Amino acid sequence: MLGDTIGVELEVEAQERNVGQFRADILCKDTVTDSWVLIENQLERTDHTHLGQLLTYAAGLEAVTVVWIAERFTDEHRAALDWLNEITAEDLSFFGLEIELWRIGDSPMAPKFNVVSHPNDWKKGVSPNPRNDLTPTQQLYLEYWTGLRDLLEQRDGVIKPVKPLPRNWMGFGIGRSKFRLDVSASVRDKWISVSLTLRGSDAKSHFNVLKQDRIDIETAIGAELEWEEKPEQKRSYISRSLEDTDLEDRQDRDRQCQWLCEKLETFHKVFSPRVKELDVNDYIPDENETAE
Repeated sequence: MLGDTIGVELEVEAQERNVGQFRADILCKDTVTDSWVLIENQLERTDHTHLGQLLTYAAGLEAVTVVWIAERFTDEHRAALDWLNEITAEDLSFFGLEIELWRIGDSPMAPKFNVVSHPNDWKKGVSPNPRNDLTPTQQLYLEYWTGLRDLLEQRDGVIKPVKPLPRNWMGFGIGRSKFRLDVSASVRDKWISVSLTLRGSDAKSHFNVLKQDRIDIETAIGAELEWEEKPEQKRSYISRSLEDTDLEDRQDRDRQCQWLCEKLETFHKVFSPRVKELDVNDYIPDENETAE
């Protein structure tokens, strides 16, 4: 629920994580970027002590996203987070959330998060303004991914919209760090694709465990896939592409984005449960790999 509120797919890494002589409440990973998300809880009004702890933990962990949850925020502490979002780098984010408990009739109580402070560029449904220093190709990618983001918001499905950037790909969480769903496009070569991207030192092993179920996976997807192990990199890809797609053809753009949305949802449905259960110990290399 917290991840849905702030628009980040979270995977819990630790609770009461040691940071020097202190303990951070909850430490998570953003499964799209593999960056740290620090969560500090306070079931009372915010105070200076917790603000200091928050900054100390964030510095010790090099957290990229910091979330402070409290029953009530004072105006001073809300202003402090707003100021931090103003002066820090664009890749650092500070959130302040007030928590409530709601009950409808005799239903169990449920938490509700209200965002009281957020990064400057965080606002659902608002596209970033193109910078003057973007090349025409970067501006085209930004416009294209903004259209895809808007369509994902309209569909309101399992794929959560992310901030579009002026590059040839976008990444989406799939529920586990080191794994990501990517959409890519090429203005020059006129193709778009959806991929499961596996990263890190275990990418090759995880890739081969999945490949053992290739027939079942492709049957569930409904098409043959491209399986790229990339042994020279710490990444592997399982992809499906659509050729002859002109990103500059605005009349055809809705069809292209619809295709990307549908394939993203299918990939998530097929791969997400498999990815969450993957065990690197299930990979048994052949004799040549063992010798190498």
